[in-house]
Amino acid sequence: MKKLFLIIGAPGSGKTTDAQLIAKNNTDCIVHYSTGDLLREEVASGSEQGKIIDGFISKGNLVPLDIVVSTIVNAISKAPKDVIIIDGYPRSIEQMKALDEKLKVQTQVQLVSVIEVQVSEEVARERVLGRARGADDNVEVFNNRMSVYLTPLKEIESFYQKANVLQTINGERSIEEIVAEMESFVKSKI
Repeated sequence: MKKLFLIIGAPGSGKTTDAQLIAKNNTDCIVHYSTGDLLREEVASGSEQGKIIDGFISKGNLVPLDIVVSTIVNAISKAPKDVIIIDGYPRSIEQMKALDEKLKVQTQVQLVSVIEVQVSEEVARERVLGRARGADDNVEVFNNRMSVYLTPLKEIESFYQKANVLQTINGERSIEEIVAEMESFVKSKI
């Protein structure tokens, strides 16, 4: 059975970098997917679905539920390793419930943990505006992305706490410290 770890955190929390490093350190057994990267790859492909996705991402809005869930489920089903880390999902209560429903009706994948990388809004803002990777890294879009992240957060935390799979990690330390703690936690669960 494949073991699934979800990593959530504010924009700029470092969740993608953390997950990439853990997968890189464990290429024999762990594969990582970033929800954002999966969606950006679809945009870059120039497909019709990519154009639809781009219309949402460019404004900092959530991509429609059916598109995100199908993208995630597709990545999980094609994963070449038995331990899968996906960062940036879920970002809404609807995304959380949709994945939960998909996982309930199958036996190939087990959600082992949801790891929340916690950072203050100030730290997130400094990181995002400091890196400015693309058109979606400006103050207005950051503020919207932060609001989109924070609005459902309490309910998402509560849902995963009740399921006994929520793990929080302080994201305001060095990358080395965060990755060491997260990697140790993931390995303890596989």
